[in-house]
Amino acid sequence: MTISKRWGAVVAFCLLAALPAHAVTIKIAAVSPDGSVWMKKLRQAGSEVAKRTDGRVKFKFYPGGVMGDDKSVLRKIRVGQLHGAVLTSGGLIPVDQNIQLYSLPLAFRSAQEALAIRAQFDQRLLAGLESNGFVSFGLAEVGFAYAMASVPLSSVQQVREQKVWVPDNDPDAVRLLNGFEISAIPLSIAGVLTGLQTGLINAIAAPPVGTIALQWHTQVKHGLDLPLMYVYGSLVVSDRQFKKLGAEDAAVVREVFGAAVAEVDASARQDDESAKQALAAQGIQWHTASPEHAAEWQALARKSSDDFAAGGHIDASLYADFQSALAALRGGS
Repeated sequence: MTISKRWGAVVAFCLLAALPAHAVTIKIAAVSPDGSVWMKKLRQAGSEVAKRTDGRVKFKFYPGGVMGDDKSVLRKIRVGQLHGAVLTSGGLIPVDQNIQLYSLPLAFRSAQEALAIRAQFDQRLLAGLESNGFVSFGLAEVGFAYAMASVPLSSVQQVREQKVWVPDNDPDAVRLLNGFEISAIPLSIAGVLTGLQTGLINAIAAPPVGTIALQWHTQVKHGLDLPLMYVYGSLVVSDRQFKKLGAEDAAVVREVFGAAVAEVDASARQDDESAKQALAAQGIQWHTASPEHAAEWQALARKSSDDFAAGGHIDASLYADFQSALAALRGGS
């Protein structure tokens, strides 16, 4: 071997040695558009992980729903086309049905109550996801879904008389409305604004943040100040891909993305209340249900949830513990 060839081999070896060993890329889908809080935090976390692992772990993101809805994304994760996603609780039901615990109708009366109960149950829900093949980095709320319409609402019967929207392919929302015997018109999120404008629908149940972001508030005038459903999601990664990481790199990913999801969760909690106030400033009139109407909503919600657990759609012992914790928090009320 000539001297030049020898030096060439040395240089090539050095270059190869400088490359990260066993580099793993994790492909993540999200409905949130670029520029949203979710995507900003995810991209920041991805950059930090790449830096702290010397490039051995990289994340590639597909924002804005380009990979399809929750059902499509989950299918792509199963076949390895994607490795993870930010999914709603409804989208994660095929992974573990217990993840829908918090989205039971009228499960919580306030954000403070939700936070207190989550401190007791989040880890149990995350453990369920992990036992079914998905690593989760925590839950993040979107906010409470409130009924909003072109006319004042208070009683269950008044809502039943409206043309209510329900998201297609969202079992949480369908179950919520079925529990109150409310018929609904399924539409994609993209079709809601047009549906409101044309009169196809005249009532929605959605978090204030989403209502503003999607301009739905321009087509409704009234809101019922009753937290019908707690809306939340999670960043999950298939453990098949996650197991490719070394122990130290896996610990870094859990730390960095766990912190990112926690930040999104805290930010969303603040944004939810601010958005509700912003809707009032935009002319939305918030109505409080009378004691009689509130009692009716609560009674139907509890019956629906009890029937749901009795039907085996959620673990009975988990549900019993959940109701006991709520009763303790409320002082038995």
